[in-house]
Amino acid sequence: MAFVITEPCIDVKDAACVEVCPVDCIHEGPDQYYIDPEECIDCGACEPECPVEAIFPEDEVPEEWAHFIEKNANFFK
Repeated sequence: MAFVITEPCIDVKDAACVEVCPVDCIHEGPDQYYIDPEECIDCGACEPECPVEAIFPEDEVPEEWAHFIEKNANFFK
């Protein structure tokens, strides 16, 4: 399981999460950051660093943002 970045990140892209990721699995997209599920080691370092609270464990993504799980996966295809 990986972490997923959701809607609050769109057009904010603070990058605090990128700075703390020990495996550099967070990549910049055109509108937000994305976490590579193949590279993520599920350490959780990024979650508390997000100033807009956009990062969730995949199984805890709020229902209204559940489509971001697929959006994140599709970014890496």
